[in-house]
Amino acid sequence: MQAEPLAVRMHGLFRVFGWADPLLVLRLPSVLAAAVATGVLALLGCRLAGPRAGLLAGVVFAVLPPVQRYAQEGRSYAVVCMLVVWASYLLVRAVESRTGGAWAAYGAVVLSACLLHEFAVLVLAAHAVAVPRTARRAWAGAASVAGVGVAPLAVLSMRQSEQVAWIGGTGAGALMEFAGVGMLGAACAAVLPWRRRAGRVGLVALALPLLLLPGLLLLLVSLVKPLYVDRYVLYGQAGTALLVGAALDRLVRVRGPVRAGVVLAAGAAVLALLPVTLYLRAPQSRVDDVTAVAAAVRTAGEGADGILYAPSRRRVWSLVDPDSVRGLRDLALDRGPADSGTLYGTEVVPSVIRSRLLAARRVVVLRDPAGQPVDATAQEAVKRRVLAGYFEECGTRTVRGARVSVYARPGRC
Repeated sequence: MQAEPLAVRMHGLFRVFGWADPLLVLRLPSVLAAAVATGVLALLGCRLAGPRAGLLAGVVFAVLPPVQRYAQEGRSYAVVCMLVVWASYLLVRAVESRTGGAWAAYGAVVLSACLLHEFAVLVLAAHAVAVPRTARRAWAGAASVAGVGVAPLAVLSMRQSEQVAWIGGTGAGALMEFAGVGMLGAACAAVLPWRRRAGRVGLVALALPLLLLPGLLLLLVSLVKPLYVDRYVLYGQAGTALLVGAALDRLVRVRGPVRAGVVLAAGAAVLALLPVTLYLRAPQSRVDDVTAVAAAVRTAGEGADGILYAPSRRRVWSLVDPDSVRGLRDLALDRGPADSGTLYGTEVVPSVIRSRLLAARRVVVLRDPAGQPVDATAQEAVKRRVLAGYFEECGTRTVRGARVSVYARPGRC
């Protein structure tokens, strides 16, 4: 669920820097956003707990694996995270200054984050807990403006809910990861003072809800409609970094064995993260390998009449290398992504898909890895039904994140 404003900005960047390496242009906004988020988070930690706590929070944030991963991907999550961190800083400043301009700035930045990704609105739950009683009315006004501003986009997104139909139920791994990070944050909060100065935002009161509430709310919503993906609430890692940074700052003040143990534990954690850091920068860390997919399609397409994407969102695999599908008719396509203004293009009605498939003798089929949930749309159902009833699978090549299969009429493999 990535909002349209970022796509518009990326198109503008590609027009301006069309001469540059496209991967550099694609990833640069995320890299810069992660760098800015790290700096602003350090300032926030400094304001709430002192210079050393702020510096440590910034360092922790920069080395967290999820932050490193999405700092190098050409998607909105790092930018949203930067805006949420900035909004949290502006919240602290607005509570202290009590000026209308400060609250307006806070509301504008929150709204900007929500326009890039609707689930950024969940940060308001964390901010509602953090804001002191004396500032709740002013905060409610700014938060309401942000909520009203993002409402039209949320309504529009609901019409495109099929784009997140791939999200399955929350697995045990995701739950254990969320619980583990939550316990780390709670453990850090236990060594920090909970009392805050009157009329001020406290570090624990801000960081612990920021870490827990957005993810928890998304998990609860997923009981009704599966929507939980950890990157949708990446900004919760800012709460983790604030808590760990402040806890480290407090513990290194203690002399004797405790201080030595903390230093050793911190060093061990950095060493333990080093293999993860290197892995995140390797091709093997990616969900799929579009280069390998293109090569497999080019080989499988020899003698084929057409290509079928099942599900349709896998059409993006061929967009990076159009030559790999040259000469293959897209049997389900109605209008391509550019013509339809969509991410994956639009497809014809099921009856047309059926007739086109039945007119083909040999088809290349791009599918998700085995075991992934299948889409329940009418178009996807007819694809599976016709392939199972009128074709036989001649062979399948499995590459990272994809299966490239050749289907033919019986006796034509």
